[in-house]
Amino acid sequence: MSQQLAAKMADLHHLLGGLAVGEWCSPVSGPGAGFRNKAKMVVSGSVERPLLGMLKRDGTAEDLTDCPLYPASFAPVFALLKPFIARAGLTPYNVERRRGELKYLLLTESQLDGGMMLRFVLRSESKLAQLRAALPWLQAQLPQLKVISVNIQPVHMAIMEGEQEIWLTEQQALAERFNGVPLWIRPQSFFQTNPQVAAALYATARDWVRTLPVTHMWDLFCGVGGFGLHCATPQMTLTGIEIAPQAIECAQRSAEVLGLMDNLTFQALDSTQFALTQQAIPDLVLVNPPRRGIGAPLCDYLSNMAPRWIVYSSCNAQSMAQDVRRLTQYRIVRTQLFDMFPHTAHYEVLTLLERA
Repeated sequence: MSQQLAAKMADLHHLLGGLAVGEWCSPVSGPGAGFRNKAKMVVSGSVERPLLGMLKRDGTAEDLTDCPLYPASFAPVFALLKPFIARAGLTPYNVERRRGELKYLLLTESQLDGGMMLRFVLRSESKLAQLRAALPWLQAQLPQLKVISVNIQPVHMAIMEGEQEIWLTEQQALAERFNGVPLWIRPQSFFQTNPQVAAALYATARDWVRTLPVTHMWDLFCGVGGFGLHCATPQMTLTGIEIAPQAIECAQRSAEVLGLMDNLTFQALDSTQFALTQQAIPDLVLVNPPRRGIGAPLCDYLSNMAPRWIVYSSCNAQSMAQDVRRLTQYRIVRTQLFDMFPHTAHYEVLTLLERA
């Protein structure tokens, strides 16, 4: 783990080479095993003997139910899902033959109370009635399954999920809590897969922002509101923007629980398009974009609008470095690496920029 972390730090130093960095904060890491709160399992094999895991490039299947990245609480769920697939008659999808119904199983766990969300990704609705009929047996065996749904993904492509979500339980979101901040996990809305390191990331952003005289803040690409809800105070006006309506519903629900609805606004919009149409200049803009980064148009707009501070959280330091180089009017106050993805070359990085 220490060698992995050193390699990631070296990569970040290389990507930011030539840029003045005021402070290199110590990297943050978490456990090397049992840290993932989500499993994405390809279902293969037969209905009587399903395999849960992944397909290799040559098409052979590898069972990952004993993967050490998953917490021990996942094992009994996987063990019961295999006979349940047979009970419900959910024929695994065969990629080569383009036949079968069950493509993926997606399992997510809340660290708050151990509640779980289970999603069946099916090719069509043809087996939905059978699934509903068999479901009480599974729920009796696994009462920790609080949220259960079916996602319909009819396309013969390596796409994890489709647009249609069918609820099989009354509850539609898992309650989670990081650093005393209530958060909600829903299907089709992004949520960090490493809770311990994610909590440290949010807390660090909060600590950085609260040392600054910020009264007006934007949280762009806000997801379920993790960053904004951590940074917000009753004296601050905050606008969170995220294109996924399900994520915005979660953020609004959290703001209501915190009693911050008067000053916090969350809207389901494209973050770049929102920013380009605004006139008021916030004190600070926090961006947490997908791997592609925020891109030239938003960089140019932020440079022209010139908020005093920008906090940039990225899961792709390469695109972040490109964006930071475009923000020529800003200097790097500090940057910190968060080892969100152990045993891979990927990592999260948080950077505070100040207008020069």
